[in-house]
Amino acid sequence: MASGTETLTAPPGAPAAPPQRPQGRKMVRWFDPFVLLKAGVRSTISKTIGEQADRRLLDALVAPKVEPSDFSVDEAGRPREELWFDYVADLGDGWDSTYAVAQTVSRPTLTLTDETGTAYETHKGEVLVFGGDEVYPEASVKEYQERTVRPWQAAMRGQGPAPHLFAIPGNHDWYDGLVSFMRLFCQGRQPAGWRTHQRRSYFAVKLPHGWWLLGTDMQLASDLDEPQVQYFQELAKQMKEEDRLILCLAEPAWLVGQVRPPGERTYLDNNLDFLEQQVLGKKVSVFLTGDIHHYRRHANAEGRQKIIAGGGGAFLHPTHVPRKEAALPDGFTARKTFPAPEESRRLCWRNLGFLGHNPSFGVFTGLLYLLLAWMQVADLREGGTVAWKLSRVLGAALVNPGVLLLAVMLVLGMMGLADGRFGRGRWVAGLVHGVAHLAASLFVFWGAFALTGALLPLGSVPQELLGAVLVFAGGFLLGPTLMGVYLLISLNGFGAHANEAFSSLTIPDWKNFLRLRIDREGRLWLYPIGLRRVPRAWKRGETVREPEWVADDKDATPPELIEPPIVIGAARSTAPRVAGRSSPEYAGPAAP
Repeated sequence: MASGTETLTAPPGAPAAPPQRPQGRKMVRWFDPFVLLKAGVRSTISKTIGEQADRRLLDALVAPKVEPSDFSVDEAGRPREELWFDYVADLGDGWDSTYAVAQTVSRPTLTLTDETGTAYETHKGEVLVFGGDEVYPEASVKEYQERTVRPWQAAMRGQGPAPHLFAIPGNHDWYDGLVSFMRLFCQGRQPAGWRTHQRRSYFAVKLPHGWWLLGTDMQLASDLDEPQVQYFQELAKQMKEEDRLILCLAEPAWLVGQVRPPGERTYLDNNLDFLEQQVLGKKVSVFLTGDIHHYRRHANAEGRQKIIAGGGGAFLHPTHVPRKEAALPDGFTARKTFPAPEESRRLCWRNLGFLGHNPSFGVFTGLLYLLLAWMQVADLREGGTVAWKLSRVLGAALVNPGVLLLAVMLVLGMMGLADGRFGRGRWVAGLVHGVAHLAASLFVFWGAFALTGALLPLGSVPQELLGAVLVFAGGFLLGPTLMGVYLLISLNGFGAHANEAFSSLTIPDWKNFLRLRIDREGRLWLYPIGLRRVPRAWKRGETVREPEWVADDKDATPPELIEPPIVIGAARSTAPRVAGRSSPEYAGPAAP
């Protein structure tokens, strides 16, 4: 008779099966020229289509009712005394990171220890919220299936009932005009066993004790569409004056404004003000968002929280920028980051090994240097000093129209790449970067010619072929190294290129998500959960009560509390503590 612990291993005496590995996708290599080109094209197309034909307008016509999903009562219609739910943002990237988070979220219970050694017992959420960018590098049915659905489906095996799922789209979900997102999350399907409810790309969930969970769709940093405004206005009429709100956003407007070039105020900033002040008509107690791939919490004296928890699987973003945060409105101040700024600064030094993280970029720079060398005509057969020969190479380059055109394009490209955070020095930074590559290509060309000329007859086919190989090799090694040095100096020295300097590293570690609980007294508990190092090796689960894959990496770290739980409520009470002495951070009464 079968049991819940039925093993999945081979019978006794059978030959041992060879070790297996998950057939998961690797993390996106953002400096792969083909990935950059494809993502750029899809982004441009989706932005153009979004401006001319907003998908949200059509979806509002198909699903005109404004009916929040009601989790304030159970299936029998009785008021719920408490509810657990989880928030995961920026997932659907590499297998190791995405699966590690999914497996941690899916465990029925987690006993977590914070930095003081205090332990707390938490429970898997009955509701699961995806906070934006559910897939990378672009949305498609295939990418969703392989990078998002498959890892979560494997992680949830044998872990009890699948949660009720709600999701808001990020900019990458909009890259196909939101078609795949709507098909997966908004048509009543059950991908990976999830139970979906929403019919639009935004949602509302009624929670116990007067709490509400709202998810918005800001498209590609565009304005709130009119049907969405009306949707939330109708919901506001259903809320009581004392009700409290948890608002899920696609981007952290309060921080994005500090890392963008000065003076740029986006539609997103105006949307947030309009939604909070004009549509909802009351203050939001908790803001939840992803888009930036780390954990960062701001809070004010009233106990209101602004939390970035974009650690669901995508590459890590730095926490040591902005180097000095500007004052936020309403007295919000920074309380915690994960990883710590000093650790983030240390990780940035990995850019010195840029080539190892981005070998395809080395192929690109190798071909670029080879093209520059091929277009030059420099007669170095005559004798002379090293300086004289280098001057001949430079002189030949300056009188060659093809070389000049390519050089100008290269420098202009580097100037366009330079981050606006450099301010007035942006063009200088780009110019220096571009000229560095030109100088390196000339040096590689001269070095290859000098070396091959000493070994083989000048002008012979073997000499030219060997020279071409050496030029390519020099470009392959030197081009990425210069890019890595540029990104390192830019970020650690000037606070610029935060996205590029860390997307180049594809760091799968330092993942995070939020576990939330509304207790019997109506207080909201927020448990920030982190994974410092995700497993790199896996083995098949041995029983049907285990996930499909379990960690087989002794260097992986267990989940932990990033900081003690944050509590929003009207009164203190004893935490659901297992052991230890410290108290969670009490945020005081929720803002009315």
